[in-house]
Amino acid sequence: MNSKNIVEKTSPKILFLVDSLGVFLTALMLGLILTTFENVFGMSKRILYILSLIAFSYSIYSFACYLKIKTNWSPFLKGIAFANLLYCLLPIGLVIYMWSELTKIGLTYFFLEAITIFGLVVVELRKANMLSKQKASR
Repeated sequence: MNSKNIVEKTSPKILFLVDSLGVFLTALMLGLILTTFENVFGMSKRILYILSLIAFSYSIYSFACYLKIKTNWSPFLKGIAFANLLYCLLPIGLVIYMWSELTKIGLTYFFLEAITIFGLVVVELRKANMLSKQKASR
């Protein structure tokens, strides 16, 4: 199944649930696992806790959208997509800034996280644009 089919067949409600669960997992990874093994990853606990708090707040937003939004999904999808994109840029900036302190495992973790989040951003924006076009054509 190609990415266009995924976007067409996935409901916005499911996208919000996936986003919420994914970012909740990110918050747990950052706030519990990476902080416990700070020396293995190389990122300071203080920064990891801040990133975890941001991720947790995104999880609450996405889960609230999953529960509450019934129509007009597009602006909410665009909102979380842009928030995710900003979040994606923050760890990339931190990786560049803290390059010499991060371990190979830490670099790998943040690189994979950025790729995953960016993929979700693309799907969310495509779905939001598809919904906007459908609404405009009615």
